[in-house]
Amino acid sequence: MNPSPFSSKELTQMRLKDRVLNLLKTNALRNIIEHTFRLCFFIISLLPKKNNLIIFESFLGKQYSDSPRAIYEYILENDLKYEMYWSIDRRYIGYFNKLSVKHIRRFSIKWFFLMPRAKYWITNSRLPLWIPKSKNTIYIQTWHGTPLKRLAADMNEVHMPGTSTKKYKDEFLQEAKKWDYLISPNAYSTEIFRRAFSFEKEIIESGYPRNDYLIKQNNEEVIRKLKKSMNIPIEKKVILYAPTWRDNQYHSKGNYKFNLELDLERLRDALGSQYVIILRLHYLVSEKLDLRDFHGFVYNLSHHEDIRELYLVSDMLITDYSSVFFDYANLKRPMLFFVYDLEEYRDKLRGFYFDLESNAPGPLVTNTNEIIEYILEIEQNGYNYTEKMEAFYKKFCYLEDGKASERVVSEVFENHVE
Repeated sequence: MNPSPFSSKELTQMRLKDRVLNLLKTNALRNIIEHTFRLCFFIISLLPKKNNLIIFESFLGKQYSDSPRAIYEYILENDLKYEMYWSIDRRYIGYFNKLSVKHIRRFSIKWFFLMPRAKYWITNSRLPLWIPKSKNTIYIQTWHGTPLKRLAADMNEVHMPGTSTKKYKDEFLQEAKKWDYLISPNAYSTEIFRRAFSFEKEIIESGYPRNDYLIKQNNEEVIRKLKKSMNIPIEKKVILYAPTWRDNQYHSKGNYKFNLELDLERLRDALGSQYVIILRLHYLVSEKLDLRDFHGFVYNLSHHEDIRELYLVSDMLITDYSSVFFDYANLKRPMLFFVYDLEEYRDKLRGFYFDLESNAPGPLVTNTNEIIEYILEIEQNGYNYTEKMEAFYKKFCYLEDGKASERVVSEVFENHVE
């Protein structure tokens, strides 16, 4: 028997550490921790409110992005007198330290003294269910997309790990009851949000604040600067591939797999002289792709701080069932839907609110060869922006005029002046 490379003291410490980690994973201890957090949060919330304090959060504290960012920047640019902090996941503190924004680590002591006393919370995804909201806090839920996929109460079955269909729906609707305002990009979304979230309070049908940037910054000078900052060749055209996640493909809860079905070698051989590809995987996807063989052709910008900049530099979008295509439609550029698993996703995983095959503002394809054929067709004959695409724009993008942030701020903050 080989002797252990560790001393008896080290072995004891390792065993103790394993026991602590196993204990932390148990539901019993998790419930105790959440109950303690809830109690602390509630007690501090009884202190006087800080009426000029706003706490922002985007995608569970992982990003400085999306509509919360747009609202934050509008308040800054217009010199409105609010104290503002970003609530961040501790794993992303290095990223936030590089930004010139005040931030606090989620569940830190400082967070516990600021979050319960803040007058306003602004986020684009759900907060932990254990967080109580006092009646004097104004919770603005911006959400994060026009729905193609069925949401919350409208879902027939939930295939995500760590939950059941009933539990998922119950918890979602319990959280939605805390929202005071919900942002909607159009009348279509308002109708769905009202039903799927069982939301009875005020919906601000303003357009998405995050799309103000696309309307205001869509010019050659901005695009060139962005390309340069991303180290993308100025002379190359850009294809953005931004797929969504699959509910039933995961490593663990909140940690999803993604199989890259694109044949990058064939794409490079056919398009590499004129194009580069940007990959933007969903924030829930944890895959680490090995792209060393495609240096200079494929750029993995999944962790780029805000997808709005990737929209602007891209000459074309390839997606699947992600809500990104509703936003990208504002630019009236080519879109392609790579839906190799359409029947499974539509019929088994989520279900859709409308027929994608009939209404998508671009062709549906199922393999790399079809993608190449479509792109070469555009190269040869130009992009044909059809009446069908314009009808899509008029239904989903009609409110996007660069003033959505202004409308939200006016509606929320002017109605709650102390």
